[in-house]
Amino acid sequence: MKGTNRHIEVNIAGQRLRLFEQDKVLMDVAVSTASNGAGELFGSECTPRGQHVIRARIGNGCQSGTVFVARRPTGEIYAPELKQSNPDRDWILTRILWLSGCKHGKNRLGNVDTMRRFIYIHGAPDDDPMGVPTSHGCVKMRNSDVIQLFDQVEVGTAVNIIEEQQ
Repeated sequence: MKGTNRHIEVNIAGQRLRLFEQDKVLMDVAVSTASNGAGELFGSECTPRGQHVIRARIGNGCQSGTVFVARRPTGEIYAPELKQSNPDRDWILTRILWLSGCKHGKNRLGNVDTMRRFIYIHGAPDDDPMGVPTSHGCVKMRNSDVIQLFDQVEVGTAVNIIEEQQ
């Protein structure tokens, strides 16, 4: 199922994520990138552009809605009541694909390092809007979509984050 010919494209302008195997589209789903737009600087809460790879896959086998803090399951399962009692929490749910930049000075090392910025592709609450930018820099997906993506990629899968509409 997994293959080295697979790669992911995240289009910030279109708020879409597509998974390809060579030139064939395997997935095409709405996502939510940063409300602050595109950018690489540490502390910007922007979605970093350019070529990345999946550095770690976290959450394999966890229940949909599993809540993560610092990449660890908290033991909680997301529910609207939990959100109501924690309104300012940044919800990272179900699965995490932790990204690492590939280009020194652009999205790797120094004050632009994607991995040290903790930029992920991850699940989000079902009532979070997709197709509009609302994240703190990460790429948020529906829980069912992130499970589907997670099951089709491996560590080292290329992820290209582009800003322009195509």
